[in-house]
Amino acid sequence: MKTKNHSREEKLQAFARLLDIQERLRKECPWDRKQTCESLRPYTIEEVYELSDALLQGDAREICKELGDVLEHIVFYAKLAEEQGQFDIADVCDAHSDKLMYRHDFIDWNKGGIWRVVNPEMEINSAGQVVYRTDEVTATHANPTTASAVEASWEQRKQRERHGNETVLSGVPTSLPSLIKAARIQEKARNVGFDWKNRRDVWQKVREELDELEAEFEQGDTKHAQAELGDVLFSLVNAARLYQLNPDSALEQTNQKFIRRFSYVEAQAKAQDRALSNLSLEEMDALWNEAKRKEEK
Repeated sequence: MKTKNHSREEKLQAFARLLDIQERLRKECPWDRKQTCESLRPYTIEEVYELSDALLQGDAREICKELGDVLEHIVFYAKLAEEQGQFDIADVCDAHSDKLMYRHDFIDWNKGGIWRVVNPEMEINSAGQVVYRTDEVTATHANPTTASAVEASWEQRKQRERHGNETVLSGVPTSLPSLIKAARIQEKARNVGFDWKNRRDVWQKVREELDELEAEFEQGDTKHAQAELGDVLFSLVNAARLYQLNPDSALEQTNQKFIRRFSYVEAQAKAQDRALSNLSLEEMDALWNEAKRKEEK
């Protein structure tokens, strides 16, 4: 898909063009004039899910297109806020840049160019760290050498931010899908040291939760079985994290695999001029296994 590498100036011009187009659409397009933050929200959620689909498919053309849709929404929200005198896209970029520099305190921001912070409460100290001006002591530590160490440092810095999250888990959005939320909760807990010392020990926990779930099913206690099922899923997410697997991506891959194979069964039934519901379970199993063999070739 890529045909050329754009210069920094071309990238800035492209972003400026998007800002100009959004400005004009807000003035001249009836649909754009009608929108509010509340009315845009459902569309934004849809666009993010479409981007997620493109990322899972690894389709560069679709990823580029969906990134554009998400970026347009960011620009649109900033424009709406600007009209209300709240903030604009420059405030969004500057606040995020300040945050990135603050949380990466192991990078010397006095080197590698001319760097600055916009937040008047912050400064770059003599060690090249972005700090709050009123902080008396700035912690010094060895530079992290792994991604996990960076994540731990990130969470520690996050807890010291002004106007930020007051607790470790308060930054996890309540509206996140449950599977992703479980993973994020566990990651954040790990970053402050709350984790298994030996990842193999997690399997004992998984088996323990499965036994408890089975016991509740045997007793016919639906209420407690639901709670135990949640514990099983949470423990499996924990195991996936410890072995560097993404549980949400893994489940979605299985969803897509099931859809492909079931669609094959359905298509074969249609080719035989038969309703799917008229196939026996044995016939459906045979077609399912046929679809499975075709995928494995």
